[in-house]
Amino acid sequence: MTAENGYIDLQVNGYAGVDFNQNDLTEQALHCACRKLRADGVGGVLATIITDEVEVMAVRLGRLAELREKDPLVADMILGLHIEGPFISKEPGYVGAHPVDAVRPADVDVMRQLIDAGSELVRMVTLAPECDPGLKTTKMLANQNVIVSAGHTDASTDQLNAAVDAGLSVFTHLGNGCPPNLPRHDNIIQRVLSLGDKLQPCFIADGVHIPYFALKNYLAIAGTERCIVVSDAMPAAGLGPGRYTMGRWDLQVGEDLAARSPDGTHLVGSAMSMRQAEVNLKEQLGLSDMETTRLLDINPRSLLG
Repeated sequence: MTAENGYIDLQVNGYAGVDFNQNDLTEQALHCACRKLRADGVGGVLATIITDEVEVMAVRLGRLAELREKDPLVADMILGLHIEGPFISKEPGYVGAHPVDAVRPADVDVMRQLIDAGSELVRMVTLAPECDPGLKTTKMLANQNVIVSAGHTDASTDQLNAAVDAGLSVFTHLGNGCPPNLPRHDNIIQRVLSLGDKLQPCFIADGVHIPYFALKNYLAIAGTERCIVVSDAMPAAGLGPGRYTMGRWDLQVGEDLAARSPDGTHLVGSAMSMRQAEVNLKEQLGLSDMETTRLLDINPRSLLG
C-alpha cells in the first residue's frame, strides 16, 4: 500500500482502546485513535455506530460529528459515518451481536433523525431489505447520495433485486451476520454472489470471520475489481488480545484477533488492522499487490467518490 494513498476502511467501530460507540467519547480519545489509525497506514475511515436505542445512536452520531469539527486530524481521518442498524433482521444468527431489543423495522422519519444527528456526515447505512417496508428508507437514502448496504439480512433474491432497483449497492461483511448453519444452496451468501454485477460485497479478511479458503472462493466469483475488504475494527484493534468493551458488550479478544461475546457464541468485530489484512490477503490467498490495493484502497475510495 502506498503511503500517499493509505487504506480506506468503511467499517471501524473503534480503535486503539477507543470505542466510537461510547456515550462519553472525548476529544483526546478520538484524536489518539485517529493518530494510531494513521500510523497503521490508514488513509481514512467511516466511523461506525451500531444498533442501540435510536436516541442513544443519535447522541453518539452527534458526538462524533461534534468532535470531528474540532480536530483537523480527526476531520482528515474520519471521511464520514456508517450506521449499522437498527433496521436489521432480529432473527437468531442474522441479528448477530446487535441487541435484539433495539432492532426495529426501517422508518424514514427515524432515518432522517439519525442523519440529522450526524450533521450530514452519514455516508453509509447498513439495513436488511426485508425490514424496509416498501423500500422507502432505501429510496430516501439513495436519493440523498447515502450508500445503502444490505447486512444482517436473510433477504430473498427477489427482495435483493428490488432493493437494488431502489438504490442498494453494497453488502456488509458477507459471510457474517448470518447463522453458522445455512441451507446448502439457497442462502444469503449464494444469493449475493449471484448478484455480483449489482452488489459490491465487503469482507473481513482475518481468517476467522471467513476461512481463507472460502474468502478466496468468494473473491474469485465476485472479482477483486468489485469487492472491498474492511476491518470491522473494534477498540482492541491496534492493541492485541485482552478484554475490551464496545457499546453494550464486554468482549474477549483472542490470539486470532477476533472479538467474541463473553459466552463465545458471537463474533463482535475484529482487532485486525488493515495492515494485517493486507498481509493476510497476500500470504494466505496469494493475491498480488494490485489486487490487494484494489480491495483495501481503490475500490472503497471509488465507492465513497
